[in-house]
Amino acid sequence: MQLNTITHQTIALAGIAQAAALVQQLAVKGNCDSVAYESSIGSILKIDSDNVTDVYGSLESLKLGLTQLNLQMSNFKVVNPEQARYSAALVFLENQLSKRQDLLNTIHIGVVRAQSQSEHFGALHENVLANLSEVYQKTVSTLHPRIMVNGNPDYLSRPELANKIRACLLAGIRSAVLWRQCGGTRWKFLFYRKKILAELQELLKQL
Repeated sequence: MQLNTITHQTIALAGIAQAAALVQQLAVKGNCDSVAYESSIGSILKIDSDNVTDVYGSLESLKLGLTQLNLQMSNFKVVNPEQARYSAALVFLENQLSKRQDLLNTIHIGVVRAQSQSEHFGALHENVLANLSEVYQKTVSTLHPRIMVNGNPDYLSRPELANKIRACLLAGIRSAVLWRQCGGTRWKFLFYRKKILAELQELLKQL
């Protein structure tokens, strides 16, 4: 399969945007889009997939990410600064992470454990989310700058919600890895913006 295509890069970017949107929803409202959430958490557990779309289950499961990415890219000013900040930070941290084999090994071990747990309890079980949250804390959280999540303190102080947020951030890292594997770079995002936006419009038409 040819990974280095505008279509695959756009899908990976939508995955990042979806993770950022979920983090914001959880932090501000205490809940989130259930279909998008299941897709994003599931993407962490898909270490090997036949195609890029399969990482997220289906294109329909990426509706939140595609919609949010379209909103951000279709406007001259940033529509949602918080989501844009989370997305940019995820891409930046993934780039640092790619140079740390020790942390990548820790993530791999944690994800394999989460896969095993999900087979017994289901991908969204609290044990799986707690494990993914711990993986994020042991790896991505040790890199700088750390992602500071803004939201309702009452929600952010709940351990189970904090686990969901960290799991979504790890899903964002997963999509950032995919973006890079598909040939995505910061320069490509800047110079191919019109092509990515055009591809985004085509993908949205398929929903």
